[in-house]
Amino acid sequence: MRIGFLGAGRIGAFHAEALQATPGVDSVLIGDVDSGRAAELADRIGARAAESVDAVFAAGVDAVAIATATASHAELIIRAARAGLPAYCEKPVALDLAGTVRALREVESAGTMLHMGFQRRFDAGYRAAKEAVQAGRLGRLHTIRAITSDPVPPPPSFLPLSGGLIRDCLVHDFDVVRWLTGREVVEVFATGANGGAAFFREAGDVDTAAALLTLDDSTLVTATATRYNGAGYDVRMELSGERDQLVVGLDARTPFTSAEPGGPEPPARPWTGFLERFAPAYRAELAAFVQAASGEAPNPCSGQDALHALLVAEACELSRTERRPVRLTEMSKLIADLH
Repeated sequence: MRIGFLGAGRIGAFHAEALQATPGVDSVLIGDVDSGRAAELADRIGARAAESVDAVFAAGVDAVAIATATASHAELIIRAARAGLPAYCEKPVALDLAGTVRALREVESAGTMLHMGFQRRFDAGYRAAKEAVQAGRLGRLHTIRAITSDPVPPPPSFLPLSGGLIRDCLVHDFDVVRWLTGREVVEVFATGANGGAAFFREAGDVDTAAALLTLDDSTLVTATATRYNGAGYDVRMELSGERDQLVVGLDARTPFTSAEPGGPEPPARPWTGFLERFAPAYRAELAAFVQAASGEAPNPCSGQDALHALLVAEACELSRTERRPVRLTEMSKLIADLH
């Protein structure tokens, strides 16, 4: 396949290099708003560079992968759909529900494939946990505890582009809970706090958040996130059932210190960020995209999956701001109004 790759920033560079080494990919053509940056990346990884994003679409590629700035995702998804091209896109589809629904409507109308980038679905630990739940090895699942913690805050300029802590970080937990359990979220209650830099408050965001989700089988899920986890990058999930308990993300690099006498020592090299922690998952995800785009496998994470995760995030934001429980049926009514 000939892949048109859009975006030559940090995560774009990682993805482009991974695609270049993926079986089934004959060539990668990189386009970016900064043609010099695209050329530098292409030269470094042995790919080709286009003069512009327009040139990528005009080059006769077989599929496109989108890793541009978030604000451009929806328009590029629509452009790919209208061109009849299967597309991979980093989450989110758009920063709001209206933009998300508009883009997904175009994909549905065109009948094309859109694979959204929720890489935790391809992480070995999460996949093992899903298999254990499906096989019934935990018995009745009653509690899930999810943790997503960044070691340092992003720059202030990132906040308006991210959608906020809940939409940017916890949305990954919302997606993987739904994927792993096969259940839907029916109600949320969320809150947030700001004890750090003032720019979070100024942006209407929080630097720490917690959400309680109730699934449709009464399983309770707690999901927490923070921008200030000085020990390192920490992404874990604990799944507790009547028969057993599993932990995802517990390894020699998990950034914590035991308070128990004789407990394990803190890691010598804790995880520092998402690209390092999830590098194998990203590569597996892109390989799955190539298989799906070539018709060899089903789409592993559709735009509708991304919409479901965003609906939970939007419900949590509404709960946080109005300080009340929110049923997901409220969000479904918003979607109906947008249609």
